[in-house]
Formats: sequence, structure tokens, C-alpha cells
Amino acid sequence: MIVDQIEEGIVLDHITAGNSNQIYNVLGLDKLDCTVATIQNADSVKMGKKDIIKIGKLIDIDLDIIGYIDPGVTVSIIKDGKIVERKKLALPETIKDIIKCKNPRCITSCEQELRQEFKLVDRENKIYRCIYCESQAPKHIK
Repeated sequence: MIVDQIEEGIVLDHITAGNSNQIYNVLGLDKLDCTVATIQNADSVKMGKKDIIKIGKLIDIDLDIIGYIDPGVTVSIIKDGKIVERKKLALPETIKDIIKCKNPRCITSCEQELRQEFKLVDRENKIYRCIYCESQAPKHIK
């Protein structure tokens, strides 16, 4: 299968096989008015299998969401057919307004204007805790 290179846009590479659909949905890529290519289960020397998303337009994306879903993703910014910037993502130290606290007693349950904010407390096990009530964050974005 051949997917052409893009002249201007963003490439999300080294996505763990199977995670591209969640990233696609959370970023709302179906609402864009440009070409978006999702390549699933591509062969990879380092990963065995991987997913790739190519976005045919420069857009503002929240890298923390991608880092939370799949740390290790490489984000490449393409202009004039060349990579002008490349970032290797990791778990963000804090995440804001990505997931909601599941504790019904948390202040964010009754104070709707407060941001949902979680801090990374255990990088190895990917554990985040609410900054208000210390409840553990859910593992997945819904």
C-alpha cells in the first residue's frame, strides 16, 4: 500500500498498534475539511506493528491528550514537503480537561467551572491523581 507524502500538515508516527482510532476520535479529526489518512498495523522494525495518522493540514492539536493516550508517539510538522519540527511525546506531568474525576465528592462535581486537573504521581504505572481530592484518574478517555 502506498500513501503519498504530504506537503503541509502533521504526521503522528509510532502510535501503538490499535491506538490510532482513539486518537482520531479524541482529536475530532473526522470534523476536519482536509485529508486524514490512518494507517493501522504498519510494519515497524522497533515496534513490530504500529499505527500512523497523517493530517493534510497544519492544525492546533493538544499534545498532552496524545501523550496521555500513547506516550512515545512522534509528532512531525511538515512544511513544503519537509519535516521542520519533530517531537517525541511522553506522559505529561499534568493533564487538564482531558478526563473527569470519578469521585462524586470531589469539588469538581459541584463546581462546574473548575478545571479537571490531574498530576502524574507514578510514571511507570501511568497513574494520575486529581489535584483537588487525590482520587486516581480513570485509565481511559471516554
